[in-house]
Amino acid sequence: METLEEKNIYKKYRLVIIAFFIIFFIVAIYYNKNYNFFRRTEFYFPNSSVNGGMMLEESGKTMKDSKNPDWWLNSGGIMNISANDFSTNLGKLPENSKWRKLYNKNNSRDTDQGYYPQNIFRLVSKSQWQNFSQEVYFNIEKINLSESEYRNESNGVLLFNRYQDGDNLYYTGVRVDGDAVIKKKIKDKYYTLKEGRLFTNNQKYDRVKSPNFLPLNSWVGIKSEVENGIGNAVNIKLYVDRSGKGEWELVLEAKDKGDKYGKAPFLKEGYVGIRTDFMDVKFRDYKIIEQ
Repeated sequence: METLEEKNIYKKYRLVIIAFFIIFFIVAIYYNKNYNFFRRTEFYFPNSSVNGGMMLEESGKTMKDSKNPDWWLNSGGIMNISANDFSTNLGKLPENSKWRKLYNKNNSRDTDQGYYPQNIFRLVSKSQWQNFSQEVYFNIEKINLSESEYRNESNGVLLFNRYQDGDNLYYTGVRVDGDAVIKKKIKDKYYTLKEGRLFTNNQKYDRVKSPNFLPLNSWVGIKSEVENGIGNAVNIKLYVDRSGKGEWELVLEAKDKGDKYGKAPFLKEGYVGIRTDFMDVKFRDYKIIEQ
């Protein structure tokens, strides 16, 4: 039978152990927040966690509202996910769809009475990255010729880089007018860091007669590399794989330094992701690797 002294010793050691674990978790949280002690160094999607077909639905106004461990679908209604690829909504939503009704009420102009929420598809990661290589392959099945005034030459397939929020980030990708582009959005204002012709063959974009120069029903890869450089600069490169076979070509590179493009560069880590405009698109082989 335990004596009173033994009970007191046991209680004391138990309190010490509890205190140790509390301190350990506080330190772990601090280092994870400030030094990314437990951060992932690579991410692939779809991955082994995807079992068969599933759907990710748009969720709330903040990332915390998303129940998916990897993604926040900020706009677009739904994202279809399979073991091999993922996509925007494809085609026209049924009239009684909840997303058709919501978009008809909240943004009928850009979604054609809510039937095409994929016209404003915005997918944001839940993990943050600073220096990285990010890539995805896309296959445009259809351009949605909406009457919206926001369907224009700047639409396309774009990667989010160092996304702080919807108004502060870098874009890299390809546009429906056939151009490749690296852009910065800061406080809701856009700055073009670099732009060049890629798919146009010197043809001129026209939203009615020539509304798209990007390949249809063909896999194309885009890849961005982002890293901090000397003198608080951010170096950004854009690669394109036109064949879809891993044949990457450096098409643009830019440097954001000082206050040339709005205020200071985005030097800290941020979220990543994908944006598409007024199109039905499938994706495969999304990958991000810390540099």
